Amino acid sequence: MAKILVVDDSPTEVHILRTILQKAGHGVITATNGMEALEMARSEKPDLILMDVIMPGINGFQVTRQLTHHAETKNIPVIVVTNKSQQTDRVWGLRQGASDYLVKPVTPEVLMQSVTNVLGGKNGH
Repeated sequence: MAKILVVDDSPTEVHILRTILQKAGHGVITATNGMEALEMARSEKPDLILMDVIMPGINGFQVTRQLTHHAETKNIPVIVVTNKSQQTDRVWGLRQGASDYLVKPVTPEVLMQSVTNVLGGKNGH
């Protein structure tokens, strides 16, 4: 299954997402802030990244933009998972290069549907 990087500064959110993903058979690695996320994306080469927006330091939109515009990480899809529920936030997140945009609290069904859709053809390795 896929190796998924969960980026969130809330231990509770990380636990919830990790539990859902591991139940589905995915491997999970975690980062608690944007800088750590950038480092782990480069060193671990995950198949997918779940990105929170509101974090200390650089926010998830900025991290997503850096990941999707950098040659080393541009092929790693990012799903934004956030409390920011405004349509303008969704549009902005997708404009930064995110493959999908989910609003917390996210149900296991919605999360796994998005993960499956985004991984799509990438799951053949």
